[in-house]
Amino acid sequence: MADNDLPLTEIRTARLVLRRWRAEDRAPFASMNADPEVMEFFPMPMTREASDGFADRIEREFDVYGYGLYAVDVQEDFAGFVGLSPLPLTSDLEIGWRLARRFWGKGFATEAAIAVLEHAFTNLGISDVVSVTARSNLRSQRVMQRIGMTHDPADDFEHPNIPEGHPLRPHVMYRGSAGSWRPP
Repeated sequence: MADNDLPLTEIRTARLVLRRWRAEDRAPFASMNADPEVMEFFPMPMTREASDGFADRIEREFDVYGYGLYAVDVQEDFAGFVGLSPLPLTSDLEIGWRLARRFWGKGFATEAAIAVLEHAFTNLGISDVVSVTARSNLRSQRVMQRIGMTHDPADDFEHPNIPEGHPLRPHVMYRGSAGSWRPP
């Protein structure tokens, strides 16, 4: 593998650093995952044990793929994550994000997601990504739209891991492809 083919372990934007995880990220990550407002569009907030298990999975994916859900720093302060992960329901690669509440409404998710997509399409040779969320999660859908992803209602689905009749079961899927994506 040539030096320029090595996966980036850090992506920088004007305001953010996206990087591999550190041990000290686990406590603020667990706090974020336990926040009912942050986890509004998930069946329930995470326990510390579940959050640590998720962090372990994130690190394993970095080891396997060379990319993953990057920890996001805002002025050296852990804000959450933005990155790429295999979508368990399909064979698709998903771009996703989760930020602590105090970092909402400042454009950080959009800024980081654009950087991740640019890295994926330009440096990693990834051709297609998706993003999914509960139909009621309009904030995430706005990020998907701002980062240049498109929505086809035919891709929407009922999440199989959420009980029938649950308000979070209906999900939307947005798509982005290297051939048509342009940074907004």
